[in-house]
Amino acid sequence: MLRYILQRMLMMIPTLLGVAILCFFMLRLMPGDPVQMMMDGANVSKHVLDAERARLGLDQPIYIQFFKWLGGALTGDFGYSIWTGKPVLYEIGIRLELSLQVAVMATVLAVLLALPLGTLSAIYKDTWIDQSIRVFSIAGLAVPSFWLGMVIILFLLTWFSWIPPLTFTPFMQNPKANLLQLIWPALAVGYRYSAVSTRMMRSSILEVLQEDYIRTARAKGVYERLVISRHALRNALLPVITVIGIEFAFLVGGLVVTEQVFNLNGIGKLFVLAVSRGDYTMIQALVLLVSVVFVLVNFAIDLLYAVFDPRIRYR
Repeated sequence: MLRYILQRMLMMIPTLLGVAILCFFMLRLMPGDPVQMMMDGANVSKHVLDAERARLGLDQPIYIQFFKWLGGALTGDFGYSIWTGKPVLYEIGIRLELSLQVAVMATVLAVLLALPLGTLSAIYKDTWIDQSIRVFSIAGLAVPSFWLGMVIILFLLTWFSWIPPLTFTPFMQNPKANLLQLIWPALAVGYRYSAVSTRMMRSSILEVLQEDYIRTARAKGVYERLVISRHALRNALLPVITVIGIEFAFLVGGLVVTEQVFNLNGIGKLFVLAVSRGDYTMIQALVLLVSVVFVLVNFAIDLLYAVFDPRIRYR
């Protein structure tokens, strides 16, 4: 097991290196000059533009720029934002807590809904319980999370005169205010999240219930509750774990519209601002951050496979 973990960790290196190379050089192929975009159309002389490019290191050969950026990234220095002039890690750090908390809350909500609902839907297949849960899950897939967020805001505004706060309150500073602000976007996102996981859970359990070892357990007279919980549920969790992990990684940087609806200054909004402003250093760091999250989540999923399925042995 230890050897497998080390191998998987070593495989992360070429993956992240490939992402860094592609992101860095593809950004340089995009049209437009980030320095001129930073000047926002101001009528400045060529001397001023050249001086600003020299300050940012954009006047050097592209391969030198890459190795300097990569060397800094390996030491935790991603440079300064072209637009704000502040360290990139500072800009990301003040927003990462918010995005991570929304992603974690949405994941917890999705798991609490998907596991029991998916199991019940499979056990009571083609009954009114199954039909009701399938309607619930299909509605979650059909309704965009940002639209559901607007409906939630209109409901809270009409009945409780509540509107999204203008600033983010950290959890350690004021837990109540923090949860009152983030529970609603987590609910809007978690509903769709739970719908995907519920349907996957139902399909997985239905497939497992057709296996020979399930029929054997029933033939031996094992209680149906034990058949479901001990034999079927753990084996059915493997594809569900994959879906949950991938969705969680997506939520860290993919809640662009939902963040706009609830006035959240998270990673998704920062991504959009960085792209619109041509902030190369910020985009590179954000792409690498999202890639690291996806790689770590996939690594954790592989380890969880061995925990939930004892048949799996990594050698």
